[in-house]
Order: sequence, then structure tokens, then C-alpha cells
Amino acid sequence: MNDAIARPLRAGGVTAASLVLTGGAFNPFHYIMPALATDGHHAAWYSDLFSPAGETRLENGNVTFGERDGASFIHCHAIWTEQDGKRGAGHILPHETIISRPIHAIAWGVEDVRMVSEPDEETAFTLFHPVPLKTTIAANNGPRTVIARVCPNEDIILALEAICRKHDFAAAKLRGGIGSLIGARYGDGSKVDDIATEVFVTRGFVTCQSTGTRVEIVMVDTQGNVTRGELLRGENPVCITFELCLEEL
Repeated sequence: MNDAIARPLRAGGVTAASLVLTGGAFNPFHYIMPALATDGHHAAWYSDLFSPAGETRLENGNVTFGERDGASFIHCHAIWTEQDGKRGAGHILPHETIISRPIHAIAWGVEDVRMVSEPDEETAFTLFHPVPLKTTIAANNGPRTVIARVCPNEDIILALEAICRKHDFAAAKLRGGIGSLIGARYGDGSKVDDIATEVFVTRGFVTCQSTGTRVEIVMVDTQGNVTRGELLRGENPVCITFELCLEEL
């Protein structure tokens, strides 16, 4: 899976990208879910490895493309249905998982920023973070795009609005996006009370006006419960990290 996604992006000169995946299948398929940390050092950790038998059908998911240790690397959160009908969500292991049926992918990429996976002192995880390239890329006529990372304990919606203000975007659309939140508070009144989760964005519109931003997600918690909904503004802090791509409107 890692090579199938990375190869065409690398060939096109893309150094950082966000992708949305739909359809297709995997076999073999390997994934992990969020788990509570027990070492007293991390805020959260990973579950044991899950490797369901047979072919797993992908519903949809998001990918961050960048690099780790000098090689192309992807980070993927998704939702799927296993061969026995069980529905699940979480973090797909990209090197161990093989695409068995074609997946539809849309990518938004840049050439002036690297997305580099390196050890992060604050969280004690190895995480993606954007690194601007020193070389100048010729301007194009397309919309401006920002690759960003939101750090722990920042409310995801307030952070998105701050990114728009920083880059003088009146409004932006979220293109993909994956990360983790400290539980969730949804607009319909439902909630997830958990420390560790894994999340991907299904729809997002961001504006500098406090009433205009809308972010919809899929989330899996440490018990494997899958929820989805629109996030409330000011009530959804990041747990470990959130990787984002904003396209100016």
C-alpha cells in the first residue's frame, strides 16, 4: 500500500500530500487501534496488531504522504468491513497491507513543503511535521494550499481558524486530514469519553468567522467503537497530533 500511493506522487515531484481514498479492498490486511498507555511516558499508545482473515473492503479513509528516514512514507486512518461482516476503523499498517482491488484516490499535493516523520519531544512519538523547502517553486494559477500539523491540547476547530488567519485565507476547504482527539463532542449532543482515539476528516469547511467552520469526522476509540459526526467548536482538543491540508476558497 505504501509503494502504490507513494510512487506516483514521488514521480510527480510532490513532497507532501493529503489523500482521500474510497472503495477497493485489501488482502492481506493489518491494522492497529488506539490504546491507553501503561508506561507513564506516553499520553496514549497502540493496540495489539489485528490481521483479519480474507479480503477486507475499504469504505473510505484519508492518507498523509511524506517521508521517514529519507524514504517515502504514508500515514492512513480509515473505515472498512472485514470478510466476516465486522465493521472497523483505525490505523492501517502501510507496508504490511496489500491492495487486492483498485482503490479510488484523490490527492492534493505541494512541492514547496516536505512532510517529515521524526521523533517529537513533546509527545515521545515519531510524527509528521511540515518543513518548508528552501528552494523557490514557481508560482502557479491554482488555489493556495497549506500543509499543517496541530499539536496536543489545541482545539482542532480553533486551530484551523487560526491557520486561516495566519495565511490570510477568508475560507478554506479541508482536503483529507487525520489525527487523534481526546474523545469527542458532537453537534448532535452525543459524545465519546476516551483519552485515545484515531480520527479522519470526512468533510471540512473553515472560515475565520466563529460561526462558519464545519468539521465532520469518523472516530474509533480504545474499545473499537466507531462514531461519526460534526465536531463542536471549542470542545475537541487534539490528543497526540492532527495532520491537515487546507485549500483556499
